[in-house]
Amino acid sequence: MRVAELVMGVVMGIFSLYLMWKSAELTIGWIPQEGPGGGAWPFWLAAGMLLCCIAIVIRGAKRMTPASRSKEVFMDKRTVRVFMLNAGALTVMIGLFHIVGAYGAIPAFLIFYLRFMGGHSWRLTGTFAFVTPIATFLFFEIALQKTLPKGFTDPWFEPIFAFFY
Repeated sequence: MRVAELVMGVVMGIFSLYLMWKSAELTIGWIPQEGPGGGAWPFWLAAGMLLCCIAIVIRGAKRMTPASRSKEVFMDKRTVRVFMLNAGALTVMIGLFHIVGAYGAIPAFLIFYLRFMGGHSWRLTGTFAFVTPIATFLFFEIALQKTLPKGFTDPWFEPIFAFFY
């Protein structure tokens, strides 16, 4: 597990640098009357990911994490199953973006992930599945004025935009 942790930290760190480089092709700074440039969020998210990768590599090299002290096999059957479920759930969520939009796909993913993968209560799951799309809408659509995909639900948002604008 230690080798996997270190390799993934380095690989994801390199990927972070690539994302920072590609997002810098767009405007990273603030555009008057528009808000942040198209590259701002990808750049800063990639920079945050790079910092996390550096921390993972340092902690793994110093054997500070359970995975770095583990003698287990890299991928046992349970790990492969969990990985495949996660990859499948993310793939379905991304596919749903074009049908039900971000505000339908995000709660569907959260319900599956929190309740069925994580075993959390319906109360916690429902709270996150309800609050997260609202917070996402307010942050991206209202505060940043960046439109997310809405799929067939696009007409449902017209009254909300009429209220804010």
